[in-house]
Amino acid sequence: MRSLPTRRAVLGATAALAGSGLLAACSDGSGGSGTSGTDHAAMGHGSMNHDGSSPAATPGGYVDPAGPEVQAAEAARKATGPVSEVRLTATATPLDLGGGLTVRSWAYGDKLPGQEVRVTAGGTLALTLANNLPQATSLHWHGLALRNDMDGVPGLTQRDIAPGASFTYRFAVPHPGTYWFHPHSGVQQDRGLYAPLIVEDPKEPLSYDREWVVVLDDWLDGVDGSTPDAVLAELRKGMDAGPGNGTGSAPAAGGHAGHHGAAASPAPAAGAPARMLMGGESDVLGKDPGDIAYPHYLVNGRTAQDPSVFTAKPGDRIRLRIVNAGGDTAFRIALGGHELTVTHTDGYPVEQAKAASLLLGMGERYDVLVTAQDGVFPLTALAEGKGASASALALLRTGQGTAPTAETRPAELSGRPLTAAGLRAAPSAALAPRTPDRTIGLKLTGGMAKYDWAFDGKPYTPDQRHPVKAGERVRLVFDNSTTMFHPLHLHGHTFALAGDAGGARKDTALVLPGEKLTVDFDADNPGLWMTHCHNVYHSEAGMMTVLGYLR
Repeated sequence: MRSLPTRRAVLGATAALAGSGLLAACSDGSGGSGTSGTDHAAMGHGSMNHDGSSPAATPGGYVDPAGPEVQAAEAARKATGPVSEVRLTATATPLDLGGGLTVRSWAYGDKLPGQEVRVTAGGTLALTLANNLPQATSLHWHGLALRNDMDGVPGLTQRDIAPGASFTYRFAVPHPGTYWFHPHSGVQQDRGLYAPLIVEDPKEPLSYDREWVVVLDDWLDGVDGSTPDAVLAELRKGMDAGPGNGTGSAPAAGGHAGHHGAAASPAPAAGAPARMLMGGESDVLGKDPGDIAYPHYLVNGRTAQDPSVFTAKPGDRIRLRIVNAGGDTAFRIALGGHELTVTHTDGYPVEQAKAASLLLGMGERYDVLVTAQDGVFPLTALAEGKGASASALALLRTGQGTAPTAETRPAELSGRPLTAAGLRAAPSAALAPRTPDRTIGLKLTGGMAKYDWAFDGKPYTPDQRHPVKAGERVRLVFDNSTTMFHPLHLHGHTFALAGDAGGARKDTALVLPGEKLTVDFDADNPGLWMTHCHNVYHSEAGMMTVLGYLR
């Protein structure tokens, strides 16, 4: 990993505005030491947007991200385990995607995915992120029930990490499972800024010989002049205007309602190709399975033409931890010649289920067990609904044999894939039966014609609040009035699917076109928490909102 710069973040100027306070994480250029999460509580907190201005006035009475309620919840987690200290640098760097393809992008260090982080449940993570990027950035811990002021949402729970600055995220990690981290700043996630986070269980109940972390991604940054910001600009012209020619400038910083923390990138190279997807279809997700036709799909940072290889022995019991880090792509994944035994989704155990293939929406994770056969086998991830040739590949090698190619399609992919709707929570993870105290309905609106994705027709602004109270059982009803699927993600909590105490515990779940998704969660983690579509382009266009705990 590259060494950290000497410049550090210090807590910025504060302004007291209860219920909408933001934590500062910007450099003062003095070269002082970085601030940690515990420092925020002692020193106060800023109430500013990423540009330093105060957020719009909001109704009073909401828990502040660094308030005493949040501190009390963190203390109650009783993190008595080891402290894991990690240093990470976000930087512009060349990335080798295999097969002779090298692109220049942004990443954590100089590899893709970024450095895997492993911690022990019951311990504390202290990760210092140094920002060597030309833009401000942030870091969100996807799926973790952590303290609110460490959630990493600029303009809501913290201030941006400015270029040249660094920031220490420090928090208790109470729950084991498969998680990941990425920015919550503009469309930065659709570059190389992501990495797996594995929280190990000190009392691991599963028995297995090897562990294989599998990170799926869709890729366009640096290919023929494309950037995520330029693609967003193309999409925002809308379907009515037809696919763009890729030569327009990216939107200006803060130039749309969904923007929450990144300045625009420069315009792409002249003649960069259009990336709008035309004519996709999925038997699971419907006729609009995504917005973008990506030039490449990756497993662990490698293209199908030069895949990564996992080596094991015949008979080994292997735990696969599968993460979909894609920006706009659901993946249908199978391991040729093997049956998958699903043990977890989004970090929480389920009643074990057999499957030939799985469908993962953006942000979802699955843990599965396989017993390795003898030979060389394809782990194939189809970009769901994006064309017969749109796929990613990795290899499992346990013996001799000819390696499968990018065109290989395991028979296991031909049937209908398992989704979370077909799973039940393990008894240890099931939500206790209880009548909801509060129901919040959110209608998913918008479309490709105007690229106006939102909840209830209102694009995101940082002052939005849907009130909840600590101790409540809250029911969320997502009503998808659009023709596209949306993977909905709730920060800081997990929910039970189908409004059923026995439904799988998740933090990200698919809402299919024209359908409703009902989920229940316990309001046990005070703060201001975002819920949003995990299609990074939909969320940045405006399909985000905030659940706010009342004081």
